[in-house]
Amino acid sequence: MTKKIYLQLWLMLLGVVSLANSQQQESKNEKPNILFISIDDLRPTLGAYGDTAAITPNLDALASQGMTFMDTYAQVAVCAPSRASLMTGLRPDATRVWHLGDKFRDINPEAVTMPQYFAKHGYHTVNMGKIYHNYMPDSISWDEPDLRPSRYLKKEWLKRDGETFYISEAVNKSQVIKRDSLLKLRPERYADGWNTGPAWEAADVHDTMYYDGAQTKLAKQTLTRLSKSKAPFFFGLGYFRPHLPFTAPKKYWDLYDRDKIPTAINPEIPKGAPLHTMNSMYELRHYDGFGYIGHPTSPNRISKDTILSLKHGYYACVSYVDSLIGDLIAHMKTIGIYENTIIIVFGDHGWKLGEHNSWGKMTNYNIDLKVPMIIRYPNQQVKGTKSYAITELIDMFPSLCELSGIPVPEYMQGTSFVPLLDKPDLPWKKAAFSQFHRRPKVSADGKRYMGYSMNTGKYHYIEWYEWDDKKGSRGEYKTSELYDSEDDAYETINLAKEEKFATIVKELSVQLLEGWEQAKPAR
Repeated sequence: MTKKIYLQLWLMLLGVVSLANSQQQESKNEKPNILFISIDDLRPTLGAYGDTAAITPNLDALASQGMTFMDTYAQVAVCAPSRASLMTGLRPDATRVWHLGDKFRDINPEAVTMPQYFAKHGYHTVNMGKIYHNYMPDSISWDEPDLRPSRYLKKEWLKRDGETFYISEAVNKSQVIKRDSLLKLRPERYADGWNTGPAWEAADVHDTMYYDGAQTKLAKQTLTRLSKSKAPFFFGLGYFRPHLPFTAPKKYWDLYDRDKIPTAINPEIPKGAPLHTMNSMYELRHYDGFGYIGHPTSPNRISKDTILSLKHGYYACVSYVDSLIGDLIAHMKTIGIYENTIIIVFGDHGWKLGEHNSWGKMTNYNIDLKVPMIIRYPNQQVKGTKSYAITELIDMFPSLCELSGIPVPEYMQGTSFVPLLDKPDLPWKKAAFSQFHRRPKVSADGKRYMGYSMNTGKYHYIEWYEWDDKKGSRGEYKTSELYDSEDDAYETINLAKEEKFATIVKELSVQLLEGWEQAKPAR
């Protein structure tokens, strides 16, 4: 072999090695995609969280490949404030979004949301379903705001929630009649007046005939399209079920023997709790046949048969969404984007299924505050593990930034949980902080309050204050609640007035006043 040929071969070899190294480096520098899945009203009713009744093989499988956070708290147990907080990385007293009707963009026009921030760092952002409260697509946040299945794009449905659709034609006709009557009384209404009808439905139809199924079909098509782009994507996908009404294809109801679904262990209001802690259950009362139910403090009780039907419906809806997510993940693997995608799944708050003689959310109790949060990400080293460290939904914003290799905004009021992904037992937050604004029309005593909640692991402590809704400021201290989370996990007895807990109450009151900044982990 001549020296000239040898040199040419050597240069070609160097070129191949150089190209390979360049491609490898480019692959290393490639930002991961993000699939951000919100599931409305989802408490930890999943097999991965130890619920032996729940049939959730797909989310359990995701947990087996990722990290499951076992002690995660919402900042507020109702949609709008919870979502405003987690999407901006700011706590409710900073967003000033305290109840269902508050619109974060009207209150904070300059707010920078999670997708908005990721867009600034090269991400293509897409929204489908319920990410903010109801249909607040917030076009500022998304490159593609508010994608919907084509059959739901009727002009008269543009303000209608995906949760309000039924299969029954008789129900559909009654909804139109009721809506017309409601809009005559008040033109601006929740769900644009469409939230009427029965509390459950089990139609024997294909998954795509209900909204969440149709939305999943569109999500698969959208992921296929996004997979062909060079830009990484941030895809916010919000499922409506298991929000009321509990509507899902019959096959998911058939998974369960309703008589074997356990009823609430703690069906009474906590002993010694102030009456204003409980919400009026107006959400369920709005559905057909539930006009008779009063406030949880009233003697009116739902029959055992109805209790089982409601719980059956909730579980069926959870299994329905689990199946849809499994289908979505299988599709991601088929089109080759699963490995380079961060998948995070969470509930925006919990939901009472008879606990504390109540149905719904909207309290400071942990049945409403505790939520599932599962994450799986590229090149994950520690898989199938659980962390019992205290985490909060507000932690997602900084965590996803860190995992994606983009700067974490300095103003974040949550803490990145990324260190826990490799060391689940790492000493972590001292407490989680939540709150709830109790309005007069749904309070047992007709007065207005703000309740501030703190979970420390050992204790759940709550302080209630008068609240000036015009100024958005707390007034006089009214009362407190204390629950022993280790010995009374179902929060049945308020210990705050017991003399032997006086010192603990005093210490926790100081810690609550010091707030979230003093509870952050040392890093």
